[in-house]
Amino acid sequence: MVIVSIDWASLWPPIRLSLQVTFLSSLIVIVLGTAAAWRLSRSKLKGRLIIETLFLLPLVLPPTVVGFILLMLLGRRSTIGRFIESLFGAPIVFTWWAAVIAAVVVAFPLVYQTMKTGFSSVDTELEAAARSSGANEWQVFRYISLPLASRSLVTAYILGFARGIGEFGATLMIAGNIPGRTQTVPTAIYVAVDAGHTTMAWAWTVSIIIFSFLLLLMARQRR
Repeated sequence: MVIVSIDWASLWPPIRLSLQVTFLSSLIVIVLGTAAAWRLSRSKLKGRLIIETLFLLPLVLPPTVVGFILLMLLGRRSTIGRFIESLFGAPIVFTWWAAVIAAVVVAFPLVYQTMKTGFSSVDTELEAAARSSGANEWQVFRYISLPLASRSLVTAYILGFARGIGEFGATLMIAGNIPGRTQTVPTAIYVAVDAGHTTMAWAWTVSIIIFSFLLLLMARQRR
């Protein structure tokens, strides 16, 4: 009875969009998080503690607060929002690109913290030896630091992906819930429950649980 009552035509679009948003956001956040973690882990900047606290802030803030801040920063009334609209001819809010931004912001703390731990385990004497042999900072990062932190890199990517695909609050605030355009699995579940479509809500819930379980299992196997 449950299988028959599932609207298969409506089931796939939120899943497809969630995967599309998360694949792109995970690539962006792994680059940003890795670069920030390596730079700050090797920096003696006096304000490093404050910067790191700001990086980790989305981890403890309610997602709706993160979404509201992003909405104010990127909305049509903001300077950044007007610049983006003039550049691309359309606002970025309430598009799937806004969902990508929300996923990047909420996943960044996990990726940053994981990569910081990975880089902290790298022997700095190896990096110093490479520099003394004439290697520049990029070469040290590319051939010494990153390979030695590769396990953390894979774990960071998986955790960032899992966090991004489950994002709800910030996405709803900045991207909305437009079917076929910005409706991801978490927002689709919310609407289905609100409308009393329990079967569809269960179908999306099971799909995201299975996917998240497999991702976390992969992350734990890499430890």
